Amino acid sequence: QVQLVESGGGLVQAGGSLRLSCAASARALSSYVMGWFRRAPGKEREFVASISWSIGSTVLADSVKGRFSISRDNAKATVYLQMNSLKAEDTAVYYCAARDPRSLRFDYWGQGTQVTVSS
Repeated sequence: QVQLVESGGGLVQAGGSLRLSCAASARALSSYVMGWFRRAPGKEREFVASISWSIGSTVLADSVKGRFSISRDNAKATVYLQMNSLKAEDTAVYYCAARDPRSLRFDYWGQGTQVTVSS
């Protein structure tokens, strides 16, 4: 059973930074695509970023380009989301997810971590 555990959320002032971590329980994920999503109050869940665990290629949503970055540490089986220049509209619950590269659907999800940006 794959488990994803997020950490690193919290309260930060606008313009500040946070780094979220997603620890994966299974080494089998080494071939997977890892993603970060977020859901703000009253809004749909939206894609934030993804990274291919094997080759490290990344994709970022337009709304976070230039401010967020995604990376992974294979030895620690952990994916990171570095968030800089945070804005009030980044306030959301952030979720880590994983999908088989042959699929478009993210099948594994973490429990989420709250990020609150005060203006």
